[in-house]
Amino acid sequence: MYATFIVAVVFIPVFALSGVQGRLFRPLALTYVIAILSSLLVALTVTPALCVLLLPQAVESETEPRSIIWLKTYYARLLSFTVARRASLVVGAAILFAAAVITLPFFGGGFLPDLHEGHFIAHAISLPGTSLFDTVSTGRKISTELLKNPQVASVAQQIGRAELADDTSGVNYSEFHVKLKPGVGSGAEDRIRKTLSLFPGFSFSMKPFLSERMEEILSGSAGQVVVKIFGNDLDVLDQKAREVSTVLSTVRGAVDVQIPSPPGVPEIGIRLRPERLAQFGFEPVKVLDAIQAAYQGTPVSQVYEGNRIVDVVVILSPKTRSDPGQIGSLLLENSDGVQIKLGELADVFLTTGRSTVLHDGATRLQTVTCNVRGRDLTSFVSAAQRAVSQRVHFPAGVYALFTGTAEARAAAQREILLYSIIAFAGVVILLYMVFGNLRNLGLILVNLPFALMGGVFAAYLTGGYITVGSLVGFVTLFGITTRNSIMMISHFEHLVNKEGMLWGRDAAFRGAAERLVPILMTAIVTALGLLPLAIGSGAPGREIEGPMAIVILGGLVTSTVLNLVLLPSLALRYGRSAQHSS
Repeated sequence: MYATFIVAVVFIPVFALSGVQGRLFRPLALTYVIAILSSLLVALTVTPALCVLLLPQAVESETEPRSIIWLKTYYARLLSFTVARRASLVVGAAILFAAAVITLPFFGGGFLPDLHEGHFIAHAISLPGTSLFDTVSTGRKISTELLKNPQVASVAQQIGRAELADDTSGVNYSEFHVKLKPGVGSGAEDRIRKTLSLFPGFSFSMKPFLSERMEEILSGSAGQVVVKIFGNDLDVLDQKAREVSTVLSTVRGAVDVQIPSPPGVPEIGIRLRPERLAQFGFEPVKVLDAIQAAYQGTPVSQVYEGNRIVDVVVILSPKTRSDPGQIGSLLLENSDGVQIKLGELADVFLTTGRSTVLHDGATRLQTVTCNVRGRDLTSFVSAAQRAVSQRVHFPAGVYALFTGTAEARAAAQREILLYSIIAFAGVVILLYMVFGNLRNLGLILVNLPFALMGGVFAAYLTGGYITVGSLVGFVTLFGITTRNSIMMISHFEHLVNKEGMLWGRDAAFRGAAERLVPILMTAIVTALGLLPLAIGSGAPGREIEGPMAIVILGGLVTSTVLNLVLLPSLALRYGRSAQHSS
């Protein structure tokens, strides 16, 4: 019962995860905890009742299957070997544990693995001011080239955004939704990128659909790495954004470096001349209203069609509005009926502006985004931060923050570490309530380095990459494998306290042999359940839980082997030997 409670307590860090990572892994933890608690309830109530009903004639038998007898015979020989060489085995296990801990900082890290969903979004940003006609024309050419790829099933282009949408962008911005055919391999992304590189004048970035949606939730921008540059002066922010993008482009692994909201949108400025307005009797407000009506339109009436109300809007013809040279020729009329051209009352000139001014926490900012390929995210962000700090000078009041999936991974790692400490304290309290013996409690906790070794080595053999799923796997692993140690140590106590055996070699060997089959069955059943996830960890739909299964499977192997081989020897030396000896 206490072993089950300990497994539930170990899942506290998973329940405490916030944000996207919490949404992904909290249901898994909840399902597992409910399952083991339900199993405990059945084991304490239904199973004994069924034994009374279905096994009334059962008698204790000394006979066991030949395979079990053979297994226990060789296991006894193995225990004799380990007891004789206990010190050497302990030193070897300590060396392996130290090696696992030392290699952890060198592992690559990321928030979530790449999702193989067969649907990419390719962002295309051209120069600000690019016309809708040019964007559509080039988009058709890009779509045609992409469809020549036999791996591509369909391509759809989305241009700009509605004016009142949450995300506003001009017609120089496009998104290409590229859907792949089923069963396409991993080389499809490289081929699509090669096709996009054939179109100069556009800045492209490409991500799987779900990965991008998660990145937008995490940082508000579509990119694995998002550098937010805060300040008040927009020109300074634009300059520093260009410098940061240049630096990021030189860091190994950087792809799709972009400034999503670049300045330089061409505009036509109209600056009224007060002296000319007064000379010809024009009111500034009426002049501005006339310009708005001519080029943006103004409602003058309404038409009713059933239950629909349609505004009647006055506006210049499209041909006139599309010619910038005709703006100064717009005729205006004063209260006396005198008509005069706008160019006589105002200065009309070409200038540049910006389509959006980004804010975060009521502070202006400019963003630089990029994706990472051929390198793990953690090392890339560290290298990028060093490069930016060394090569970009930020004036007073201007500063940069690295956000995105790297920040989310660091936050998840801090959460898991903090709540793991709390969970560890809860586990220690529960173990002390069960055993009341610090020595035996320490023997159970020896299981943690046993499990850590296997989890680390499994992660190393499968690419040396640690994601949030891998961290959740370590948490889960410690809970699952602790139960095996409790089964072993609690049975040693049962033999001494209930059956009256003196603690020594015979009690240790008997207790280990009687717990051999239950521990092996528990480990094998768990491993068989995880094996499909671990083997197909890169398959679509298994990318998140796959790394978790690999870590649990690797740790389960080492913890089971060392629990069966080394723990009885350690218990014989450091367990109840202070009170009982033979």
